Amino acid sequence: MSMSIGLPNAAAVTIGGKTTATVNALSEASEDALGERQVRADLRTETESKTEKSDSTQSIATKILLKRMQELQQQLRDQQQQLAAAQARPYATPEARTTAIMAIQGQIADTTGALQQVTGSLIKELVKESGSGALVNTTA
Repeated sequence: MSMSIGLPNAAAVTIGGKTTATVNALSEASEDALGERQVRADLRTETESKTEKSDSTQSIATKILLKRMQELQQQLRDQQQQLAAAQARPYATPEARTTAIMAIQGQIADTTGALQQVTGSLIKELVKESGSGALVNTTA
């Protein structure tokens, strides 16, 4: 008896009840409002580069999930930098410092949760692909 698990429509993946398009739009709007929009350098890791080269055998759902995972990883790196800056910055009161740091920690927790959801969906999609005879590169 075999069973496969997959996403019927991976493009409709929701994070916290919001579609990825909504999450991206909210993120961009908040960056614009804060004036913190930055140019992002190409910070792909060797694993990410290898993934792009070997993705010709992957389904569209897998490609979308991998792309979203990379976006969330970059967002997490940015938020960790914001946290480090907030911790180093002087504040008028200890309460102001605590509030600022906790706000960024909340964003990090949300991003981490979204990353876990995408990772779970990606695993399900890869299992589905491997069950259908497609090759999955497990060395990356």
